[in-house]
Amino acid sequence: MPNQLQIIQNKSFRYMDETTETIVRNEPFTALTSFAIDDTLAESISDGASSPTMRLWVHPKTVVLGIIDGRLPFLEDGVRYLKQRGYRTIIRNSGGLAVALDDGVLNMSLIIPDVKHISIYEAYEEMVRFIQQMLSDVTQDIKAYEIVGSYCPGDYDLSIDGKKFAGISQRRIKDSAAIQIYLDVEGSSHQRASLVRDFYHHSKKDVAVKFTYPEVDPTTMASLSDLLQTDITVEDMKKRAQSTLETYAADMETYPFTAMESAIFERRLKQMKQRNEDLSSIR
Repeated sequence: MPNQLQIIQNKSFRYMDETTETIVRNEPFTALTSFAIDDTLAESISDGASSPTMRLWVHPKTVVLGIIDGRLPFLEDGVRYLKQRGYRTIIRNSGGLAVALDDGVLNMSLIIPDVKHISIYEAYEEMVRFIQQMLSDVTQDIKAYEIVGSYCPGDYDLSIDGKKFAGISQRRIKDSAAIQIYLDVEGSSHQRASLVRDFYHHSKKDVAVKFTYPEVDPTTMASLSDLLQTDITVEDMKKRAQSTLETYAADMETYPFTAMESAIFERRLKQMKQRNEDLSSIR
């Protein structure tokens, strides 16, 4: 069995499932909105105005770029390629590189307070343990290490039998951390990886650059459905996430943004839009 959760245990949690409903009514629900929501919650939680929060979200046909992707020499060509394929493109405000999202990919954020004495690695490990617990009845084989050839590679890639199905990033605001994970649940992992591979081909071409961007090999990645050889769905994973949180949290509550959080959100969304101004102008 995986190690027991440590950081979230016995805390009251706020739960938000935005795969079916968004708390922000006056904005289109896009990945741009999602990262602004996480920043809002991180700030509110750091200030003691909100409980720690689990947030679930899904976005159709979106490629989320990392900050370093914004330095690609032919980024406009890559973004045009994605648009031609029907994909939105944004640059997020947390670490990592390009990730492909669609209706078969579940995103989850654990947003926790009091992280001044919690290392970045301890926070990553908590998310690893959470996913291991979520799936403990169907597999004991989830490992965390870099999968070379995957997109957005890192030390906390989650894999089964050497095939990556999830990646974790982290963003810290004041004394809180948003630990964010994408879970490739169902659909064509090969298609997602091929899309990101081709994006880098269009965006980098043969130009020498200082940063080593990934050479994506679609065979290094797979969906949970394929890895577990079962028809597991995003809906199944949502239920598992909620059930696992209920097991460890002292209690759970659901409520929309407060007036203070709505004001923070407007500021955070403006920042995200400014970050993405150049991308939004590409035709």
